[in-house]
Amino acid sequence: MAGTFDYLVVGAGSAGCVLARRLGERPGTKVLLLEAGGSDRHPLIDMPYGFGAITHDPNFSWLFDSVPEPALGGRRVRLPRGKRLGGSSAINGMLYVRGQHQDYDDWAADGLGDWRWQDVLPWFRKAEDQERGADEWHGTGGPLHVSDLVLRDPLSDAIIAAGEAIGLPRTDDFNGAQQLGVGYFQANIRDGRRWSAARGYLRSQGGVGKNVHIATNALATRILFDGQRRATGVEYRQGGRLLTAHATREVIVAAGAFQSPALLQASGVGAGSRLQGLGIPVIADRPAVGKNLQDHFGVPMMWRLHRDAPSFNARLGGLGLVGSVLRYFTTHRGIMALPLAQVGAFAAVAPGATRPDVQFHLLPLSGDVQKEVDNAKQQVDPFPGLSICPCALRPTSRGEVWIGSPDTGVAPNIHLNYLDTAADRELTLAAMRYAQRLAAAAPLAQWMEGPSSPGPEVGTDDELMAYARRVGLTLHHPVGTCRMGSDADSVVDPQLRVRGVEGLRVIDASVMPRLVSGNTHAATVMIAERGAAFLNAGA
Repeated sequence: MAGTFDYLVVGAGSAGCVLARRLGERPGTKVLLLEAGGSDRHPLIDMPYGFGAITHDPNFSWLFDSVPEPALGGRRVRLPRGKRLGGSSAINGMLYVRGQHQDYDDWAADGLGDWRWQDVLPWFRKAEDQERGADEWHGTGGPLHVSDLVLRDPLSDAIIAAGEAIGLPRTDDFNGAQQLGVGYFQANIRDGRRWSAARGYLRSQGGVGKNVHIATNALATRILFDGQRRATGVEYRQGGRLLTAHATREVIVAAGAFQSPALLQASGVGAGSRLQGLGIPVIADRPAVGKNLQDHFGVPMMWRLHRDAPSFNARLGGLGLVGSVLRYFTTHRGIMALPLAQVGAFAAVAPGATRPDVQFHLLPLSGDVQKEVDNAKQQVDPFPGLSICPCALRPTSRGEVWIGSPDTGVAPNIHLNYLDTAADRELTLAAMRYAQRLAAAAPLAQWMEGPSSPGPEVGTDDELMAYARRVGLTLHHPVGTCRMGSDADSVVDPQLRVRGVEGLRVIDASVMPRLVSGNTHAATVMIAERGAAFLNAGA
């Protein structure tokens, strides 16, 4: 037996780290934080551009694969998730994007009246330590550091100018009054080092203190219930032993959009008929557990530039990469101190769209798309290049997560169902056409040689869609599988309590009823800040 605590938090990812910190700040409160992975103290995690080396490394990531996706020709899609303290914030692209104000007002319109933009903004500000200082939209002094990029380059400047040339306003803040525009991202990086949820919430500002106990390499196997459907503890496997920890107040599942529903199902909370078929005693028949899966589907597109173009290719391949890494470890500057993408754009692409419906990640870099599709080591092109990766921000396709075994060590079945709806296919195609317009704009013409992936032979709508089906990938933003709602069919209520049982909450990206319009880390941290406040207030 591992002991008795006030709260048990399963999963030390973006949400779990927040919960451990905030619950542990309450005097006399004992918290156990369980993480199935190991420590995040590693130079490749600290080095921002090291994500390329660790995302597909089983030492750092859970390398899930989707089931064969029908709309992608039966192709499986690799779905990495973080496997260290910090969860996916230890391996992600570090971009700080909250989504649009309307996203949260849409949640409220669906019945979550206390999750409007005006309700969530204070929690974004509480979490934030904005390098530029506090204002109406931003906060300072929080554990989550947000900074400007340490390096700006001529090609990225030209990309921004190209966006302006086709009608996008230039912006220096995608998280302010409006998201529409093109400009440089801000990132969760400080002094050239990744600023993950673990670094921010578990170690900065004095750390979590003695109230919080952290168990790494501890895989939760099931939630324990008493005879009255009350969650009382967690069974977990660590070091070859099966241990049990008990909670006097609540058990909180924060294992992410794939593993949170899987743990609920393995513990008897899910679709009763499926659980019975696996020999799992049914605690609560909740068919919605695992449903409503959403993710951003990105289509990487590449262009070849003239030999003298100032792209990053030469500095990220061969001896150039060696030099960039050496510079990083001596100065914590240069390319290796940058996030996944330097420039972003949010545009209203569909006819009649009144707010941005597509996000573009724009990089002064190109690589072998097929290597990424084949889950091989990433490889930059041996010539200067440019990448634009568009994605539909609010997909209408819905997928599902379900377990095929009561053993949580066995990966669940994950069906993203990308491009299932005509609306998603049409918007994806429109986004690709928009990317082509941007690449053809005059500010980039001085360096442009031509498209490389897809090549110039791909011209019709059908050919472009075939390309998207062949190379499209996750942007690592899965949400929705433990949907929050005020309706009886939702998995958790507006205070994030699991319906049908007591003493159990889910607090992570899986509770989002709809995918936010952008990267999901910031929104997940916000949800956890608010969830911790519910718990501390006894709500």
